[in-house]
Amino acid sequence: MDYFSGHMDRLAKELARLPGIGAKSAMRLAYHIIGMPEEEVQALSDSILEAKKNVRYCKECFMLTDDEICPICKDPSRDHKTIMVVENTRDLSAYEKTEKYRGVYHVLHGAISPMLGIGPADIKLKELMTRLRGDVDEVIIATNSSLEGETTAMYISKLVKPTGIKVTRIASGVPVGGDLEYIDEVTLLRALDGRVEL
Repeated sequence: MDYFSGHMDRLAKELARLPGIGAKSAMRLAYHIIGMPEEEVQALSDSILEAKKNVRYCKECFMLTDDEICPICKDPSRDHKTIMVVENTRDLSAYEKTEKYRGVYHVLHGAISPMLGIGPADIKLKELMTRLRGDVDEVIIATNSSLEGETTAMYISKLVKPTGIKVTRIASGVPVGGDLEYIDEVTLLRALDGRVEL
């Protein structure tokens, strides 16, 4: 039985479509939004639409950015000869919070998963290999410690090794099955410092 107007139900249903938001959380958010001043709701709505229209992938690393090239790739103080390969932008953000890694990144936007029908052509591997034609000394593979992450790491290693570029993998300070975005900075630093050559 619906207790609310169609507008309230529609709002809750749309919010429930977001990842990690169940029906109860969606209803709680809907109550909160309805209770907000109209100008705050308008600002929220505008920011969502503006982000959708203006955020794109960096042409070099494929991180989300407002510009053609992201601030990390533009930064001349970064070590552009060291590329850390991550599965998604959230993992990149987790490493940036440590404020210790000074190289650049390559965001795959996924991991190889035959079970889900995701193959090497479905993630940004071709673009990584194109970048490696430049002046690169090391590729750090920082995919998650899941079956998909390990499969992707081994695939990348097999692609990169013949080029003569050093290939390393973050150490196992990251727990198996753990997602990088939820791991604390100290553990991420230990994993980065303890990386091993593949």
